[in-house]
Amino acid sequence: MSRLLLIVAIAVIGAGAYYFATKPDPTPAEQLQSAAEDASDAVGEAASAVQEAATEAVDAATEQASEAASSVADQASEAASSVTEQASDAAAALTDQANDAATAAGDQVAALTAQGQELFNSWVQDGTLTAQNFDYDAIVTSVQESTLSQDIKTQALKILDDIKASPELIVEKIQDLRNLLTQS
Repeated sequence: MSRLLLIVAIAVIGAGAYYFATKPDPTPAEQLQSAAEDASDAVGEAASAVQEAATEAVDAATEQASEAASSVADQASEAASSVTEQASDAAAALTDQANDAATAAGDQVAALTAQGQELFNSWVQDGTLTAQNFDYDAIVTSVQESTLSQDIKTQALKILDDIKASPELIVEKIQDLRNLLTQS
């Protein structure tokens, strides 16, 4: 009976290890969602494994003598405790991974926002982007050389092209550019 419980526990752990080892690297948002789902699944699987182990232990106990039944019940309790502990450890590890991924994603967003703000401030301080002065080439070069996301770069270049095409809209477009770069 204890072998059967041990085999069930090893199978559950092996299946979990195989699943995590063969899964491709997800994006930070997918990591958060996946970690939450995986934690829920791991707890459900562990509960199911514990329930199966307990059911098998009860069946075996009714077939054996009263002394053997006592021994099997003790072993089943230990195995169930072990599986529950392993599921708790796995859930805690997944929670830690989700928290780490969320922190990393937040740090990346903060870094991009700070870079956008710094870039915009440097244009204003250098006088390359004011209501009276607009140095299209210098600003476009600095956007292209920045480490902003490609989506933000594309949107910024469109706003700069709009300013170049319609200089009378410079005040409105400067505000659009500021909003874009400071809310990345």
